[in-house]
Amino acid sequence: MRSLWTAASGMKAQQFNIDTISNNLANVNTTAFKSNRAEFKDLFYANLKRTNMTDEGGRPVNLEVGHGTMPVATKRNFGNGSFIHTESPFDLALNGEGFFAVELPNGELRYTRDGSFNISIDGDTATLVTSEGYYVLDDGEQPIEFDARMKDISIDQFGYITGLDEDGEIVDDGIQISLYKFLNPEGLQSEGQNLYRETVSSGFAEFIEEDEFDTQIVQGYLEASNVQIVDEMVKMITAQRAYEINSKSITTSDEMMQIANNLKR
Repeated sequence: MRSLWTAASGMKAQQFNIDTISNNLANVNTTAFKSNRAEFKDLFYANLKRTNMTDEGGRPVNLEVGHGTMPVATKRNFGNGSFIHTESPFDLALNGEGFFAVELPNGELRYTRDGSFNISIDGDTATLVTSEGYYVLDDGEQPIEFDARMKDISIDQFGYITGLDEDGEIVDDGIQISLYKFLNPEGLQSEGQNLYRETVSSGFAEFIEEDEFDTQIVQGYLEASNVQIVDEMVKMITAQRAYEINSKSITTSDEMMQIANNLKR
């Protein structure tokens, strides 16, 4: 009976849907997390009778039956989350489509929306790093370094870092935090730790020039997760009911087979 395999595919699909929703809810407090949505497509169809139109008439529609569904993609929502005020000078939120660039220990580049940065002190030099210690890069793809004795550090909307030296003089060395954008950010590969990797589908990372700056850096704030708990709970209830009704289809098919087996008695 087709219904057994069709309903089973529906149960597998809804299990995947619940896995996606659960991951969204688990990351509701993750800085700059972007929610995922599972997408599905129907499987192939068995055409029992095809259309057969002639001058004298015929069958205008097919007689066909499907074989269920399957997950085909998880689409990430890169919409902005709300901003959380932290007052830390190295907490940066992004208002727009840009990404920070960071360097892994092996020298590879990754991109992130998580602006909860820290400084690593080495003598008189301070280096801007992520919570894992990865270097945050400037407009020349080099680690961002500045005088560790600098006070009252300010980062403007374009990412330029300024501060005051020991004599109270303004220090402006032209150090800029780089921002990048992608033609198709949904094609980025998630790697955990709030990091994304460039792929063929995402396109190459494009440095955002100051004259075309479409992303604003906001100092002293962090971007919250854009997961909407109420929406995810509604999706979870819908997925649960769909899973339940598919299991009922399997039970019904089993009962029909049992009836057919008992006809010979």
